[in-house]
Amino acid sequence: MRIALLGCGTVGGGVLRICRERVPELEVRRILTLPGELDDPLVTHDVDDIISDPSIECVVEAMGGIEPAHGFLVRALEAGKSVVTANKAVVAAHFAEFMGLAEKHDVAFKIEATSGGGVPWIAGIEKARRVDDVTELSGILNGTSNYLIDSMERSGKGFDEALSRAQALGYAEADPSADIDGIDVKNKTIISATVAFGSLCRRDIPCLGIRHLTKPILDALEARGWSVRLLARARQDSGRYAACVEPVVLSRASEEAHVPTNFNLATLVGQTVGELKFFGQGAGALPTGNAIVQDLLDVAAGEKPRYATEEMLEWDPALLGAAYLFATNAAAPEGAHLLASTDECGVEKALYVVLGLDPSHASALFEELAALDPTTFAASFSAEAAASLETLLSLDR
Repeated sequence: MRIALLGCGTVGGGVLRICRERVPELEVRRILTLPGELDDPLVTHDVDDIISDPSIECVVEAMGGIEPAHGFLVRALEAGKSVVTANKAVVAAHFAEFMGLAEKHDVAFKIEATSGGGVPWIAGIEKARRVDDVTELSGILNGTSNYLIDSMERSGKGFDEALSRAQALGYAEADPSADIDGIDVKNKTIISATVAFGSLCRRDIPCLGIRHLTKPILDALEARGWSVRLLARARQDSGRYAACVEPVVLSRASEEAHVPTNFNLATLVGQTVGELKFFGQGAGALPTGNAIVQDLLDVAAGEKPRYATEEMLEWDPALLGAAYLFATNAAAPEGAHLLASTDECGVEKALYVVLGLDPSHASALFEELAALDPTTFAASFSAEAAASLETLLSLDR
C-alpha cells in the first residue's frame, strides 16, 4: 500500500523508520514537512502534491494540533484516501465529521495511536465490544502527568523540580498545560468513550488537572495509605453515560498507584470478560509509530471501522459519583469534613472531603474555591480509598 506522511517529527519519524526497516510493503511515497525540517527526496511542502496524487491510498497524519490538520484530513477523506492519525486533539474535536466523510467515501479512518501510544487500547476496546457491552473504562493515559507524580513520590522532588526534569528528558513540553491540566487525557477520554459506548461523547466533559498538586499533599495522603494518579473515567448504564478526567485518590495497593515513570495503564470492564488492563509505553517515536503501522496494515487488509457520529446515550454525571478531596486555603466548602489541618500535615492548605458529588458538581465547586485560592487542588476518591474515609473522618451517623 502506498502512503503519505503529514508531518515527520517524533511520531512521523517513527512511522518512516518502521516502514523502511520492518514493513516494506507499506511504501512511503510523499512526506509533507515545513521547509528545512527534513532532507529527503520524498519531501514536499505542498499538501496538494499528496491530495492530488491518485497513487497514494492512505494518508498518515502526525502533525498535531487542530489546524491545518483538520483541513488536510477533510481533503484527504474527500479525495477517497484512507486516513490513519495519532492526533487526539483533532479527532476529539471533529470525530463525527471525520467518520461521516469516511463512510460517505467508503474509506478507512483509523485512530489507534491517538490513545495510549503503543498500548493496543482502542483495538482492545473494539475486540471486547464484539462480545460485550463495555460498561466502564478508566486509566492512566498520559505519561507526563504520571512521571511527575511518580517522581514526586519516589524521589521527594517538588512539582516544579519534577516538571523541570520531565522537560529535560523530553517527557514534557516547554508549555506543559495540555498534560498537567488534563487536556490531553480529556481528548483521549472523549475518543475512548465514543468507541467503548457506541455513542458520540460530548466535548465538555468535566476536567481537573494536577497543576497544584504538591509534595506535602502527597505525603499527607501517603500517611493514610493513599496515592494519587490523573485518570480518565467513564461509565455507561441503562441508556446513560458519563465521562471525566480528574486526579483520583487511590489505595496504595492498587495497580495504578504503582505505574512507574511515563507508562500508561488503561482498564475496561465488560459483561463476560470482566476487567481487562492494558499496560505499556503511552508515547514515543517507536511505540506510537508501531500503533500507526498496525493501523496501516489493517487498512491494507481492507478494515474500515465505523464509530458513532451521534450522541445515542443520555448524559448523566451521577454515574461517576464519588467523595472528593479539596486542598485549599479558601473557607471549608459546605458539608465538608476536615481530613487534615495545616498543623496536622504540614501543608499550606487544609484538606477537606465532600461526600456524594458527581464530576460536574465537583468541578463547579473547584471553580468556586479556585476563585478564592487559585492554588486549590481537587481529586475524587476511588471506591477502595473511600472505604477508609468513615473511620478517618469520624463521621456522625
